[in-house]
This record gives sequence, C-alpha cells and structure tokens, in this order.
Amino acid sequence: MCRQPDRSYVVSRYDDLDMIYRDHQRFISDKKAVFGPKFGEKSPLFEHHTTSLVFNDPPLHTRVRKVMVGAMNPRALAKMEPGLITLVDGLLDEMANQHEVELIEAFAGAIPIEVIGNLLNIPREKRGPLRDWSLDILGALEPSLTKEALDCGNQAVTDFKVFLRDIINDRAVYPGDPDTDVLTRLMQTEGEALTETELYQNCIFILNAGHETTTNLIGNALALLHADTSARGCLLENPELTATAVDEFLRMESPNQFGNRLTTEEITLHGVTIPAGTDLHLCIGAANRDPNRFENPDILDVGRRPNKHLAFAGGAHTCVGLTLARMEGRIAVGRFLQRYPNYTLTDEAERGGRMRFRGYARLPAQLT
Repeated sequence: MCRQPDRSYVVSRYDDLDMIYRDHQRFISDKKAVFGPKFGEKSPLFEHHTTSLVFNDPPLHTRVRKVMVGAMNPRALAKMEPGLITLVDGLLDEMANQHEVELIEAFAGAIPIEVIGNLLNIPREKRGPLRDWSLDILGALEPSLTKEALDCGNQAVTDFKVFLRDIINDRAVYPGDPDTDVLTRLMQTEGEALTETELYQNCIFILNAGHETTTNLIGNALALLHADTSARGCLLENPELTATAVDEFLRMESPNQFGNRLTTEEITLHGVTIPAGTDLHLCIGAANRDPNRFENPDILDVGRRPNKHLAFAGGAHTCVGLTLARMEGRIAVGRFLQRYPNYTLTDEAERGGRMRFRGYARLPAQLT
C-alpha cells in the first residue's frame, strides 16, 4: 500500500483487493466527487461515467446489472457461440494470403466490436466509428488528462448519443429478441424503468466495457504465447486446456489494471489509518501476481488451477460479461493457434501506453 501526493492510496495486495471488492458499504464505486473536478459536472463525460454501471452503487447498479446478467445467461451465450466461431474463422480466412498482419486491427479488435454490436443489435454497416469512440471515452479515465483527450472524450460521448437515438427509437417500435438483444431488455426492464440518460449511457458502457478489455485479452494472449513457446506447444498438443489458459492470460496480463473505490468511513489497513472520503486505486495487475496467492506468479502456466484471479474484479461489481469474455478468448485464441501455429510477432509491436488498461495498440505478426 502506497500513499500518493494527492492523499489517495494505491492498494496492491490480493487479499486487500478481495476484501474491498466484497465490502460495498465502506468502499463505494460512486465517483461523482472525483469526476466533477476532473471532467466538469456539466460535461458529457461526467454524465456518462457517473451514470454507467461500473461507477455506481445500488439501487441503479442493481437494476442495470440484473438486466445485463439476464441477457448473458447460458442459453443466450449458447445461441451466440456458432456465430462467434463463424466470425473468427472468417477473420482467419481473410489473413490467409497476407504475409504480415496487424493483429489488433485485423483480429483482436475486430471480434468484440462485432460481438457487442450483435448484443445491442446495431446494424453492421453502422459499426465503423464504435471502436474510436470507445478508445476516446475510456482514454479520459487516465490519471493524466490532456485538454485534447478531454475534448475527444466529450465529443465521443456526444456523437455516441446521437448515433444511438435512431437505433433506440427504432427498437421502441420494433423490439428485438429479449433473449439475445440487450438493448431490448434494457428498454423492457421490469419494475422501475431506466431513465433516458441511464439507457443511453449504459448502452455506451456495454460497448466500451466489452470492447477494450476483450481486445486486450486476445492481443495479450497472442503476445504471451509468442514469448513462451513451451506454453504455445502445450496448447497445440492439448487444445482442451485453452479455456484454462484464458484465465491465466487474464491473470498474467490483466486487461484492466486498475479499479477505484472511495472510503465512506475511517478505516485502518495494515496499521495505517485512512480517512473517510479517500480515493483508493486498486492495482489489479499487482494483485494477480501476488506471491502470497499464486505460486510462481511470474510464470505462465496454461494449466494453472485453481486460478481465482481478480481480472474481473469481485463482489457485487464482478464483471457482468465475464462468461462472454472467456468464450471470446477461448474461441479466438484456440482457433488462431490451430490455424497459424507458427506465427511470430515482429519488432514493431506497440503497447497501448495507458495506465488503466494493459494491451497493445499494434501487434504486427508474420503468420508463417
């Protein structure tokens, strides 16, 4: 645990994060007090990040989460898997005649855009700007925020809301299948309905949450397997371990490196008294390599069991889409390896350069 110049604390031990995630009374997710000064209380970014699921507590969090969980039940995911396999195989086919491929744009980033686009039933021909909007909105969460990044984030939220207007109006007249269409489910909630702002901002959240982290999962996995030929060989010989390997990729290179909580009362942690109203930065990446929790934490073990990592957070805020993300990772990495077992990455791989999210901006590869 480390105190920062602004009197916040970085918390990095596994057991501490696990405890904080499970105690939503003393450690809250509401960030209005933090985001007001950061974004401006009348800004589009403030409206988005203080209304979306991840930065809220009950009752809004409970209402929205219930809808999302219902849309990602086993029956719904089973319906999605054949289409996901077809999507992945199609992307792999497109690479077949290319000597060098940039894997983030051509593969890792293309998969979640289609999956989340399908979840919200967004017309395929309209999905072009979604990834850039997601990157701009999430980029504004970085600790160091330039005016340019702030302006881009605000504009992305504004443009996204305009984009969603026609889609939401159309869905009100022609509802989709509530088993697979998350937008329809959000609009047909039982009990207290979502306000217009809650509906728009949580649609944006679903795309952002499902895009950046899953792109990072797939890209990080391919980078890890390139660096560790033994692990790659193990998966090629034992493809049934791919599901277990996905959790190890999530542990080793957590796509989301930081979470945040705000203390509601004075607490004592490891002999340090922390006042109420203190911002805590939860270092997921460090907790997932805590030697007190994981044996040989810096070794990639594709068969590691148990593997109760915190890449999906925990407690009431455990990631709603964790089963979907695991399915995307399993199918994407498994089928890529079987198709291109001898791929190599070039020296031009480029990290995303963010503190909160760990992934690659570019991952050029030679496939044969």
